[in-house]
Order: sequence, then C-alpha cells, then structure tokens
Amino acid sequence: MSTAPRLAAAKRDWGHDETGCTVLHIDMDAFYASLEVARHPELKGRPVIIGTGPRSVVSAASYEARRYGVNSAMPSARARQLCPNGVFLPVDMAYYRMMSHRIFDEVFSQITDRIEKVSVDECYMDVSGALLRWRQPSAIGAWMRREVAERYHVTCSVGIASNKLVAKMASTNAKPDGMLLIPLDKHAEFVQMMPLRGIPGIGPALEQRLLAWGVDSVADLAAMSEESLARACGSRTMAHGLYLASRGVDGRAVTPYTPEKSIGAERTFDEDTRSMRRVCALLRWACDDVASSLRRRGLCARTVTVKLRFADLSYMTKAHTMERAVDTASALYPQCVALLRAMLHIPDTAGEDAPLPREIRLAGMSASGLAETAGLEVQPTLDDLLEESDAARTCGTGSPDGVGATRADRLRGAEQALDAVRRKYGSKAASLGL
Repeated sequence: MSTAPRLAAAKRDWGHDETGCTVLHIDMDAFYASLEVARHPELKGRPVIIGTGPRSVVSAASYEARRYGVNSAMPSARARQLCPNGVFLPVDMAYYRMMSHRIFDEVFSQITDRIEKVSVDECYMDVSGALLRWRQPSAIGAWMRREVAERYHVTCSVGIASNKLVAKMASTNAKPDGMLLIPLDKHAEFVQMMPLRGIPGIGPALEQRLLAWGVDSVADLAAMSEESLARACGSRTMAHGLYLASRGVDGRAVTPYTPEKSIGAERTFDEDTRSMRRVCALLRWACDDVASSLRRRGLCARTVTVKLRFADLSYMTKAHTMERAVDTASALYPQCVALLRAMLHIPDTAGEDAPLPREIRLAGMSASGLAETAGLEVQPTLDDLLEESDAARTCGTGSPDGVGATRADRLRGAEQALDAVRRKYGSKAASLGL
C-alpha cells in the first residue's frame, strides 16, 4: 500500500512518444484488501482493513477505508477509531503470496523474463525485448491491466518511462487502476512538479533537513548545485543521487533476480512486558521460524540480528557475525539470548525470571550474510573437534549408528526431522525445545 504523495495535476496526458520508454513499474492497488474483496464479493464497496488485534498495525486498506484517513502502518486501534464501521480482517500472507505468484507467473511472465520483483504486489519490467511482438510499451501495460482485472478481480496501476525512478513515480500518480506514460523529453518536467516526498527514498528526516535549507520541492532540488546539496544532506553520495533524481535521471538497470539479503521473524506482544522468559520464548519461536526458512531455501547465515521495540515505540538492534554459517535454531537462539543480554545490560548470572529494565513491545530476529548451503565448506570449531575425538575414543571411529556425531549434527538432524513433520501435518504440528 503506497503512501507516497500524488498530484492530481500529474495524472494527465503527457504525450504519446514512447521512444526509449521500455521500463514499466507495476503496482497492485490495495492488494491485500482487494484480494479479500475478490474472494468475499459481499464486501465490495465497504471499507476493508487488513490488520486485527488491539496491538496490530494496518497492513492494507481499501480505497473506501482510506477516505476515513486509514493508512498502512497505522495502529489498528487508531484505524477503528477513524473507521468504526470498517471490516477488519486478519492478514493471510499464504493466500496473498499464492495469488501474487499466480499473477506474476500467468500474466507478467508472459511478456518477458526481465522482471525485478520488489514485493508481492510490485515489480519493474524491462520490455525492450518484447517490443518486436508488442510494438508499444503502452499496449503491454493495457493488456496486463486487463488480464489482471478479468482473471483475478483486482486492479493494478502501471507507470511507463525510460528508467525505474520515473516509472515508479508514474505508477504512483496513476493510482488507482490507471496507466501513465511519461515520454523521455518530459521526465524532468514531471519529476520537478512533485513535492520532496514524491521522490522514492526521501523520508521524513531527509525532508526536514532539506526544508531547513529552504528546499520545498523537487524543483528547488533541481535548482541547487551538487556541492550545495552535499552540504544540505551531509553526504556526497546522497547528494549525487538527488541531483540526478531531480532531473529525472536514473541509471539503475532492471535486475531480474536480487539475492535475498536477510530472513527474519518478529511479533508484537499482546501487552508490553518486562519478562525475560516471555521475550526469550518469542526469540526461540523466531529462530525456529527463520531456521526452517533457511533450510527450505537451501541457505545458511553468518550474521544474526536481534530487534527490540520498547513501550515508547523507540527500537534497538544489535548484530553478531558468527565464525561459520548456520541454518539451525539451536545455533541461532543462543546468539540471540547473548545479544538480548548485551542490549539490555543483563548480567550472565541473571536467570530468565529476572525482570527486564525496560518494557518490551515487540521482539524479533533476522539472519543475514546468506550463502547457499550446497557446496559450502564448514570449518569445524574446536569444540566440534574435541567432541568428535571424545566420541571416537568412546564408540569407535565411523560408528554406523551415528553415536559419534557431534551435538550440533544431532540437533540439525532433529530440526530436519521437524521439517518433515511440519510439511506433512502443518507448520504448527511440532516445535523445537531449545
């Protein structure tokens, strides 16, 4: 659900010269809410809000709900105050991902394989190779919008330009259920009519810094030298990017495959807690969820990060890079507990019953530094070597029953067995006690 600013004046006919405009940005309209209306037609025309529970946040809202001021990331409790007659539904990510996969596979992929998927409801396409058949990028955009609407009863908006930046800004201003072509010679004019937040990547903090320098719009940005921008931003790299963006220039290529950078899991407590036992239990669940995802995707991770959000909505993260890549909860969880203790200055002698110094609203962890498990050479630790040596003396080398395996090997085998149980009986059929 995009919250980027839109200008009514931008949603106009900018011309029909499509020369060089081979980049499309496709953005589904209120995707989660639209999918719920598609499978529950009786909800059509009603304000639908995805996100339930007193502590949850809004994941998506239909356009009917947005008229009440409901937006994504807003606390659900606040959404209920703004829209008391709204239909509040729980998030069903399995369904949304399944429908996303179908749309990408059955419609978008029929045009080209040059697709950069940004999220379940958004992507860039490089259609230069498809023009021999389709002739015009606008014909491709029109066909995709029609197919998505007819097959899945949801709508999408399409931006067409020569680069990713302008295409994305075009699709944002085409919403809902529209298509906007920005000819190459109109890129700078289109971009410079936008407010600062119209450029993707300019958030509240950067906006405030620029406003303090008297920069109120993208047109003001374009009037500044790169040196002045560097002083305003405090970063030459950022200034260079803004200098180009304010002129509608973007050299990034559409990248069909972007390797995953991290896998994480987090949850919000029903009520703020100072219980270390509850926080550790949540981290244990998160480690199990992340480790299962790593194994399913054939990945290992070297870096673990713990995230905490406090009662005042401030948050803290802390990371640690391990000596070797792992894919088990039994290896991730102790690292998370150590990070938790370090973040909150809890001594190792304090047990899980010790109260935390601050109330915790949300906790979670993520694994990064990912590498494919296949072909990964794992260097045994000193503990592994000592354990293998002890096992060999006790049981004999090459014990056929696996008694000589290290504890880490045995725990990994146990987690792989849990994977098989969950595949057969469901993700909640069994859990790992660490």
